[in-house]
Parts: sequence; C-alpha cells; structure tokens
Amino acid sequence: MKTPHFVLILTGALALSACSRPEAPQEPIRSVKLLTVSAGAMGLHSEYAGEVRARTESRLGFRVSGKLLQRPAEVGQRVVAGQLLAQLDPQDLALASQAAQAQVSAAQTQRDLAAADLKRFTDLKAQGFVSGAEIERRQANLQAAEATLKQAQAQSAVQGNQANYTRLLADASGVVLAVEAEVGQVLASGAPVVRIARDGARDVVVVVPEDRLAQLRTGQAAQVRLWAGAGTLEPAAPMAASVREVAASADPATRTYQVKLALPDGVPVPLGATAYVTFDWAGASAPAVVKLPTSALMRSPAGAPSSTSVWVFDTATSTVQPRPVVVAGADGNQMVIASGLKPGEEVVAAGVHVLQPGQKVTRFAAAATQ
Repeated sequence: MKTPHFVLILTGALALSACSRPEAPQEPIRSVKLLTVSAGAMGLHSEYAGEVRARTESRLGFRVSGKLLQRPAEVGQRVVAGQLLAQLDPQDLALASQAAQAQVSAAQTQRDLAAADLKRFTDLKAQGFVSGAEIERRQANLQAAEATLKQAQAQSAVQGNQANYTRLLADASGVVLAVEAEVGQVLASGAPVVRIARDGARDVVVVVPEDRLAQLRTGQAAQVRLWAGAGTLEPAAPMAASVREVAASADPATRTYQVKLALPDGVPVPLGATAYVTFDWAGASAPAVVKLPTSALMRSPAGAPSSTSVWVFDTATSTVQPRPVVVAGADGNQMVIASGLKPGEEVVAAGVHVLQPGQKVTRFAAAATQ
C-alpha cells in the first residue's frame, strides 16, 4: 500500500521540476574604452578659409529712371575711369531739358520787359507825369521777374544734368564683378546696374566663431596663404597681413563674425581666390579647459539639467553612471566642456549609446585627454 503512494509523490515532484523555467544567462560584462579627464590648453592655431576681395566694391546705378538702351559692360571686363558702362533712353529727358530752356527764354523776356517798363516810368517821373508809387510798383515787378528768371535757369540746369545722367560712367578703374540689369529693362532711379571692384588695395575676408571674437583686435598680425600661386598650380608662399576690420554684430544666419584682413600693397592676388588665414595669437591667454571627443557625448535623458551627458566610470563598483555636462564649444575635432567634470575622473569614450545606468563594465583601455 505504501509503494503506490511513494510513486505518486515522486511522479509529482518530477512533473513540477519539468515545468519550472531555467535561469536566464547573465549578460556579459562589456569592455569600454575610458578616457581620464584632464585640463588642457585651448588650441590657438586655427586656420580659417576665406576669399580675396577688393577693398572697395561699388554698385553703380543711374541717378534717373528710364529704359536701358545699351550696356557695354560685361562681367570680368576691365574698365577705366570715365568709360561708358550703360545708357538709358534720353528722349524724355532731352525734351524736358528743352522745355526748361524755353522757360528760361520766357523768363528772360519778362525780365527785360519789366526793366524797360521801369526805365520808361523813371523818365516820366523826372518830367513830373507819374508819382513815386508807380516807380516802386515797377521796381517790384522787375525784382519778381529777375527771381522768376533765376528759378527758370536753376530748373534748366537740373534738367540738363538729368539729361547727362542717362550715361552711366565708371568713376574709377577696376573690374566688373556683376551685371544686374539687361537691355530693355525699365529701371528705377538708383537701381544697381553693375558692380565694380576698384583697383588698389585687396582684403581677405573670413568668418570666425563667437568664442574667438574676444581674441581678435584691429591691427593684429596674421599669415595668409593662397591656395595656388598667381598663374600656377603650386601653393603660394605665406604673406603677412593684418586685421583691418572686425564685424560689430554676428551674421543672423550663421552666427559668425566677419573679419577683413588687409594684404600688403602691390601683391598680385586674383579677386575671388581662396585664401587660408592663420592668426597670430601671441599674447593671447589660453585658458585650461576640459576637452572630450564627440564620441564620448550623448543626449541627456528627459528632465536632466543639461541636454548633453557623458558616462562616468566608478572604479569602486566598476559601473557607469550618466552625468550632465555643459558644452562650451568646439576646438578642432574635440568638444570643450565648461562644467560637469573634474580632472582625474574617467569617462567612456565610445559606445555610449548601448550602456545603461549602473551597468558593470570592464576597462578596455585608458588614455589621458589633451
């Protein structure tokens, strides 16, 4: 009687053991590359790409409105002072000038008539035939006629000038950079027609980020290297330059500041050539900052005080924890960390997006940041 009961108990135990789930295998401990945080000097030998421009660029247009009849100027053409660049239809302005001349003739006639009338009444007064009031009236008429004549002459001079304004002439020697109007187009007064780069001094124009603006000043020395020498494919030798102008406000789109550097006089550099500028940061203080590669940064979880975080390695527990940091900018291929880290701490340098808070890791490699 005991044997069947024992068999039932044994069978139930085996069935229960067969239904229980096996334990899940433990996740392997990841090996991570670590960087030891240290404060290094901010790099001050950055090179900026720019282009060569004329010191003075003029956008020329007519001082009167009208229909464009001809435009001899073409892009890339060299022009000299006084050369014809474009011409408007002068017919309407010529007629207006003729009308003004006619008004001058009419005013001259009225003035001569008033002068003759005054002379005649002056003679009559000497004979006692008219009173002094009549003389005063004729004198007033003569003064009004003279004023009308001066007004007509001034108006005629204005109309004559406007007739001459139908010819757009180069005010200095240079090169035509752009043409902004075509034959047959009706132009408003002041509308640009051609843009000319005047001969003379040349500048190199670059843009710099906001974090370097405080290190620039007018007159600061720099080295300019052209991408290719004049007329050759070989790189040109560096030449000295100096900062001539620093923009007072940032570009609204790029948030960068334009800097113009003056090139030495007489150096044959082609307009629009690519130039590389290296500023002389001598005397500029290089603050000690913490820099990390971009691979060490990640987006912070929601609710964090900063949008960027790093994984900090705890040597006591061999685990990693996220820590928000504040990024101040870039220095070459590295990001400058303004706050959040201390020298001597270790952070994960790669694979930051596959880690979890409190996860155990092993050290793969360690190196000191620069």
